[in-house]
Amino acid sequence: MSEFAERTELLVPEPAHALGALLEVPVPDLTREGLPPLWHWVYLLDRPPQADLGADGHPVRGTIPAPPGPGLRRMWAGGQVRTHGPLRCGEPATRRTEVLSIKDKQGRTGPVTFVVVGHRITQLGRLVVDERQDLVYRAPAEEGRESEPAGEGPEVPPAEDEWGIDVTPTLLFRFSALTYNAHRIHYDRDYVRDVEGYPGLLTHGPLQALAMAEAARAQGRFAGNLSFDYRLTAPLFDHQGLIVRATPDGNTITTAVRDVHGRQTAQGSLTTIGD
Repeated sequence: MSEFAERTELLVPEPAHALGALLEVPVPDLTREGLPPLWHWVYLLDRPPQADLGADGHPVRGTIPAPPGPGLRRMWAGGQVRTHGPLRCGEPATRRTEVLSIKDKQGRTGPVTFVVVGHRITQLGRLVVDERQDLVYRAPAEEGRESEPAGEGPEVPPAEDEWGIDVTPTLLFRFSALTYNAHRIHYDRDYVRDVEGYPGLLTHGPLQALAMAEAARAQGRFAGNLSFDYRLTAPLFDHQGLIVRATPDGNTITTAVRDVHGRQTAQGSLTTIGD
């Protein structure tokens, strides 16, 4: 588990402004206040050569983490992000990535491999972001078998305390481009249907997590160092929309994402922490 990778770059404001325009949310003073929670996901990105991509669009070599086996399907299951100060534009930052653990288990549809990845971002000699990402690798779908039902039922429109995001192929494509994510399940409808057996384009796990963090930020109650814990609980397809809620509860804001039928697909909590 000692293998790691480092990447350093000057943080410029353009990716943050692009993300703000994508989500239609306000962009703070990036040099004074720094990036909002989770916005570091559009910075310090891996940019593998085209020749290193597998059939699904994910890199298969020269990357951390490397797939634990050939042909496995990769899903983002959740994680934790802890901030220890503002990550500001106008200064270089360094991200160190390493695999923290690999565990094989038996899931309801067959064997799965859980990979935990750690990212630590420093700026001006100080740890600013300490992150854990939980990834799941599953066996390829059987030909002609649907991987996940589309879900049906009456639509439940957003309530007054909910934020509805119209999930379109354009939105998913732009988020993939902004995060340099070539995974075909987010933009290639023929591939996701015929190869992976899903009924629609999959909405990115990080996009759902960002929506939850933004709904919490809109509450305007948190400042300083934060911990955001989140979990993806079910696949969310493009035709199912994205409806997010953030509910204050003492020192914590509880967040959740659901589809237009009321089925929850993600949950999280944002909490203030000490130095």
